[in-house]
Amino acid sequence: MSTKHLSPEVLSKRRLMAVQLRLDGHTVAETAARTALSAPTVSAAWKAFKEGGWEAVPVRQRGRPAGQAAMFKQALHQMLAESPASPLPGWSSRALAEWLQAHLEQSVSPRAIEHWWAAQGLKVNPLALEALEKRRSTAGRWYRQQVKPVQAEVEQAGGRNWQGGIRVVPATTGQPRIYQLYLHGKRGALFMRCFSAPPLAEDYITGFERLLAHAEGPVSLVFHGAWFQASPDIQAWLSRHTDFHLVNVPAHNDG
Repeated sequence: MSTKHLSPEVLSKRRLMAVQLRLDGHTVAETAARTALSAPTVSAAWKAFKEGGWEAVPVRQRGRPAGQAAMFKQALHQMLAESPASPLPGWSSRALAEWLQAHLEQSVSPRAIEHWWAAQGLKVNPLALEALEKRRSTAGRWYRQQVKPVQAEVEQAGGRNWQGGIRVVPATTGQPRIYQLYLHGKRGALFMRCFSAPPLAEDYITGFERLLAHAEGPVSLVFHGAWFQASPDIQAWLSRHTDFHLVNVPAHNDG
């Protein structure tokens, strides 16, 4: 008999009744019939009683309490709007999970953070650059002529190749429109920050500097969604940091 349709309160009441019936000498089969529970559920309730007493018999509340879930989501949005304290270029799922554990004593797995990202429209996949290798198109030529040589040079020098971009995440119920600055590192690991307005040149530069600090050599960044040639501040920074190779994804890249 399935218990999935039962509320935690009803299931707990039946489990307590099952334990009392077992104490009164009824068999597992008889108890299951009287409580409309399955035999494994009766046995589980009986085991919980033997190991932890009556307090261990009721089931725990499924999921997170509504107030706790709201606090959890609000904290995540607030943290994504700030730079992580570590030299990371943005927030990773692991960094957010560690922050929640350290500051809110909330045990949340990185995978749960990634599920939340997906639900919020924040999960971004990296560009499949290597798929452009043999394409006879504008995108293919761009990859072969501008991306591949730079990435090969950086790898040979022991550096790191990154991807990134800036995108607008549309407003949803209870959540205003945001600007997401995202980066993909080794094996597509996702890092991000979110802004209420378009990022300024100093925001991008902070991210660039963290990428350099995160690496032990030169860095390449294939970036989508912004044309940095129009920013004097960014161009000046790039001229001073010749170990940082920025490659813009063309606005009309036909991928």
